[in-house]
Amino acid sequence: MTSQRYPYAAKGMIKRFARLHQKKYREREGCFLAEGLRTVSELLRQMPSVEALVALFVGADQLALIPFPERYREKLFLLEQEEMRRLAATTTSQGVIGVFRMGSEDRLSRADEGPSLVVALDDVQDPGNVGTIIRTAAWFGAAAVISGRGTADCYNPKSVRSSAGSLYGLELYSADDLGVELGRLQARGFHIVTASLQGTDIRAFKVWPPRLVLVIGNEANGVSLPIQKISDSMVMIPHGPASPHVESLNAAVSAAILISRFSLG
Repeated sequence: MTSQRYPYAAKGMIKRFARLHQKKYREREGCFLAEGLRTVSELLRQMPSVEALVALFVGADQLALIPFPERYREKLFLLEQEEMRRLAATTTSQGVIGVFRMGSEDRLSRADEGPSLVVALDDVQDPGNVGTIIRTAAWFGAAAVISGRGTADCYNPKSVRSSAGSLYGLELYSADDLGVELGRLQARGFHIVTASLQGTDIRAFKVWPPRLVLVIGNEANGVSLPIQKISDSMVMIPHGPASPHVESLNAAVSAAILISRFSLG
């Protein structure tokens, strides 16, 4: 495949999309950056329509790796290595960067009927944790991930990398007041479960309600007290028979264990 079929990106386009590293510009444009062949390929596969792709930037030596590039002919641009570094969030660019539109916030349109699992993030500040939780939730078929105040942006470049292209696999939306949003979900029949070291051993629960929200808290302080107070249940993950040599599990690891428990029984 010859690279001469595709134009090189204009400098103004590169400057515009480089701003998407900042949250205020992502919100203004309604777009986010994704980097790396694996992440971009997965987003291309899962995007709801070709309109979700704004632009695809590829180094000439990576062009042959792009699946069905002719499908994106009007949106595919070549970049020199130096210009690729301006768009890249990593120190060494992988030579493939996509600009995608954020998903619409339908506020659990997929969870109106029947069983449903939702994950809520209460001040989870590490974007790597946020992305990993999104990826795990998508794997187990969760309907949505809700970001409370203080939680890292789901579309932060590090979150996007950690999500491994799963951002279109479920609904993502933010709640300025997570307590109010959880109350709204309770009124719709959702059971609110918070992860807490002071909670009940997860093994004590044999059956869970079919509509459930799992709340994962801040890496250092856990779920905030106001959210704990409105929860229907608080659960903890037991450690092994020997005394643990760490204080707690990583937030993303805790989320993965609990999501799998709720999803698989």
